[in-house]
Amino acid sequence: MRVSVDNQVCEAHGQCNTVDPDLFTLDDDGYSDIGVGKEVPPGKEVAAEQGVDVCPVQALRLE
Repeated sequence: MRVSVDNQVCEAHGQCNTVDPDLFTLDDDGYSDIGVGKEVPPGKEVAAEQGVDVCPVQALRLE
């Protein structure tokens, strides 16, 4: 499983980061800096799904 962010859509709400700050890292301005195709570590699948679900602008996706 991989998670990606669309930086054109991200508005720095940081909701994903509250779910799992190690998986959903943010830059100094509060925008997601996970990039495209970040591998979700084993055991973090549920956190990845929750982080994607809480994004208010749907900037995240799972692959």
